[in-house]
Amino acid sequence: MSAQKQKELQVAALENGTAIDHIPPSQLFKVASLLGLEKMDNTITIGNNFHSKKMGCKGVIKIAGKFFEEDEINRIALIAPNVILNIIRDYEVVEKKTVTLPDELIGLVKCNNPKCITNNEPMLSRFDVEDRASGAIRCRYCERKINKEDIVIK
Repeated sequence: MSAQKQKELQVAALENGTAIDHIPPSQLFKVASLLGLEKMDNTITIGNNFHSKKMGCKGVIKIAGKFFEEDEINRIALIAPNVILNIIRDYEVVEKKTVTLPDELIGLVKCNNPKCITNNEPMLSRFDVEDRASGAIRCRYCERKINKEDIVIK
């Protein structure tokens, strides 16, 4: 076996499903938990601390037979913006998406203001994304600003 081949890491190819790439290593298991991977019956491959020219180190999650809905993608964006979703069909990448925070988050985040109407009435929370770079959001109802590290995902 050549020296180059020995250095390569082998991860099984997906026939159909999604590969989530360029996850910051510190966020990999948060993303896995957020997506409820432990409850899925799908074949799942999780790798962390892979070498990346773009990031230095990265995490990767491959899920066979799973294609994400918009609200699931928005959840990923809250924890790990700028990850890349690769949609795979018949072993080919048919679509690549960079996950970014949308302008508005509806029903995904709990307001950390105990007096906010969303915590006292049966209604969906609504947050506007104030700063994509820092991940700061603002409650549409009570105007409370929440920094990325203080976000509680529902």
